[in-house]
Amino acid sequence: MTPENFTWTWGAPTEFILLGITDRWDLRLTLFLIFLPVYLVSLLGNAGMVLLIHIDAQLHTPMYFFLANLSLLDACYSSAIGPKMLVDQLLPRTSIPYAACVLQMFLFTGLADAECCLLAAMAYDRYVAIGNPLLYTTAMSRRLCLVLLGASGLGGAVSAVVHTTFTFRLSFCGSREVNSFFCDIPPLLAISCNDTSLNELLLFAVCGFIQTATVSAIAVSYGFIAGAVIRMRSAESRWRAASTCGSHLTGVAMLYGTLIFMYLRPSSSYALDTDKMASVFYTLVIPALNPLVYSLRNKEVKEALRRTWSRCCGPPRRHQ
Repeated sequence: MTPENFTWTWGAPTEFILLGITDRWDLRLTLFLIFLPVYLVSLLGNAGMVLLIHIDAQLHTPMYFFLANLSLLDACYSSAIGPKMLVDQLLPRTSIPYAACVLQMFLFTGLADAECCLLAAMAYDRYVAIGNPLLYTTAMSRRLCLVLLGASGLGGAVSAVVHTTFTFRLSFCGSREVNSFFCDIPPLLAISCNDTSLNELLLFAVCGFIQTATVSAIAVSYGFIAGAVIRMRSAESRWRAASTCGSHLTGVAMLYGTLIFMYLRPSSSYALDTDKMASVFYTLVIPALNPLVYSLRNKEVKEALRRTWSRCCGPPRRHQ
């Protein structure tokens, strides 16, 4: 055994080869032209949402505090993957250094799980707003909002540390080719030369706990919301309550649907080539859709946009 092979067998590889979404050059150019505007919409849309909520005083409420942080998470976790993926579409050989792979997995898993926790906090916020509107500002105090936000961040950080530590303690003594466009957990487990049963159990347990706990919190909150809506006498009040929850439920369905499909399955059912498209959906498409979902269906956000436009550019001119 040569010193080089000895290092490769028992040490960490210096880099991984990302196989990407496809090896066809014409399709890669097409994907670049599709994904570039999607990523720009995600980045600019979420940054715009954060900025709008910051500068418009009427949006300084707990609901929009959580929405601003949701947009920030979306912008960050799509940026942990998007720029590298876009550049790789234009390169004949796509690799990622070992340290960058570790960092990418840590950021993505942490931010994605923090978003799951934040969506649960947003569901509780909607329950308080609809079920106890007179006590809303008192119950959802700034301190409670910060506690819920901190708990979301802590949950994501713990998940990221656990997954990253247990994944990269494995030996990668075989192929360095990762059948994905980023450093995701299942394709890395697939190329390890160790027994990965503990990692698979851990992946299922941690993801299962976070997603089950947050989905349960969301379901309980919406159960109370449904009861509060039924007790409302005004049809207009019911419609207003339903419209404020519709955007949140849409975001929950999109994110949890793909995460459950990706990570809460036995390893025997993994099909990495098929899973790539699901990965594209939750890493790029969902962060791009969230600003549209939360703005197009939200009257307060649209009014804030009009106010901001009027302050910046003046009222629209009327033609004589």
